[in-house]
Amino acid sequence: MRTNDELVRLEERPTEPVRPRMTRTRAGIFVATSVVYMAIVVGVLTTSWPVRFDWQVMLFRPYKQWPEFHTFLDYFVVLGQRGPTAVAVAAWLGWCSYRQRTLRPLLVLGTSLLLLNATVGAAKIGMGRLGPHYATSIGSNEMFAGGDIFPSGHTANAVVTWGILAYLATTPRARRIASVIAALLALGVGMTTVYLGTHWISDVTLGWSAGLLVLLSLPWFEVPMAYAETWLLAAWRRLRGRGALVPATVTRPVTVGAPRPAADDELPVREPVGVGGRTARTPHLSAKPHTARSERTPVTPAGSRRPPSPDRTPRTAPLGPAAGRGRVGS
Repeated sequence: MRTNDELVRLEERPTEPVRPRMTRTRAGIFVATSVVYMAIVVGVLTTSWPVRFDWQVMLFRPYKQWPEFHTFLDYFVVLGQRGPTAVAVAAWLGWCSYRQRTLRPLLVLGTSLLLLNATVGAAKIGMGRLGPHYATSIGSNEMFAGGDIFPSGHTANAVVTWGILAYLATTPRARRIASVIAALLALGVGMTTVYLGTHWISDVTLGWSAGLLVLLSLPWFEVPMAYAETWLLAAWRRLRGRGALVPATVTRPVTVGAPRPAADDELPVREPVGVGGRTARTPHLSAKPHTARSERTPVTPAGSRRPPSPDRTPRTAPLGPAAGRGRVGS
């Protein structure tokens, strides 16, 4: 008997994974983030106020102002590194996929990482900006110099990897909590790269924008991911079906109207009887074909069946007194 609390929990538990749609609010945030993204890129290309602010922070050298945090932040920044975070989140989402009997969590993670690598990687290589430690001249934007620092990959990866957990949350409360945690981690990782001197401020703000754009665009890929999940599950079932062994069945011809022959396991088992003075029965022999009486060759007995004897008188000889006297006198 289920209690009321258990029934309430069962009603709140989703029966199918919720697939977010591209609503007007989400589309509006996507457009606004795209505008911010382009504004940062234009500001750095024109060497305007974002570049000046970058140099002010860089010359301040935060890692020298607060050296006591250096060791801790060296480890904390790993939360934005692509390899360790992807493995940890993939392990958790793999367990969720097993529990929910669906591939959607892993497909969402794979799609988001693919979009992240494609967009952020292309921007890094295309703009080729150098980092603060490799700057050549004060006040320059350090663009198209062969670097790969703009936008910040650590920051964008932190937004996407931890934001996926909020995107896949099944309840509103879990989604709010996961969103706050993901935002704090992304903010902390971005500012840590600025503290360590590996990124400019504009790198970090562009990384936040790039990661948010990837998360906001995921609803457009829900339908392709659903098709991919269906295809993968069908391929897995076919693969498992090929490996299964199907036992071969032997069919016996049955004549219409004739009684069905008994199977081997339906025949009665006759045990030998040797107790109580009874002898064991002979094993059952297979029946041989019989010929009709009209087809048998008639056999006529010839002569007597008893063997001939010299002292025996044949029955055909007449028995008379003379014959009897002669036998006695001899």
